[in-house]
Amino acid sequence: MSYITHLQKDKKLAAVIRHHQPFCLQPRNQVYLQLCNAIIGQQLSVKVAAVIKNRFLALYPAIPAPADILHTPYEQLRSIGLSHAKANYVHNVAQFALNNGIEPEKLNKMDDETVIRYLTQIKGVGRWTVEMLLMFTLGREDVLPIDDLGIQQAMQAIYKIPEMDKKTQREKLVKIAERWRPYRTYACLHLWHWKDNPPAH
Repeated sequence: MSYITHLQKDKKLAAVIRHHQPFCLQPRNQVYLQLCNAIIGQQLSVKVAAVIKNRFLALYPAIPAPADILHTPYEQLRSIGLSHAKANYVHNVAQFALNNGIEPEKLNKMDDETVIRYLTQIKGVGRWTVEMLLMFTLGREDVLPIDDLGIQQAMQAIYKIPEMDKKTQREKLVKIAERWRPYRTYACLHLWHWKDNPPAH
């Protein structure tokens, strides 16, 4: 994998990468559905999120189109375990998809920051959610979700960053990550994996 040669120039990251298999990004379709799934899963454990996502898909005989989601009554969305806010946000995504279009073909013509600005117009969709979408749905290779707590904690541990105020720390982490361009997504995948599966000492 070409990204590995580049990221291994960072000696500390090289030590992390050594313990893992290479990652491969797989772009996916139905961006609107991935956004709905991201909203459903917010602030829930992976297990609970999976249960509610399955209930959501079970409402439809096939993969729902934006119009199907929009025409799903609010009460029905609440009945599968969605909060008041999330039921509204899921409708917001479907409405935006119908009105403006969020097909991969359209988004692939935009750079990362343009996609973030475009999709965060949807009430209920924040920057972090779009960054996850860029990585895992659109397969973008150079995304840095610097506000992700897991990324921050992994970088603090690996680069031995002392406690400091949030703004200074954020600047320091962004600076470290500059050396990973244009493969910051892959670096983050390795950091998350390292955090969840720390190597035995």
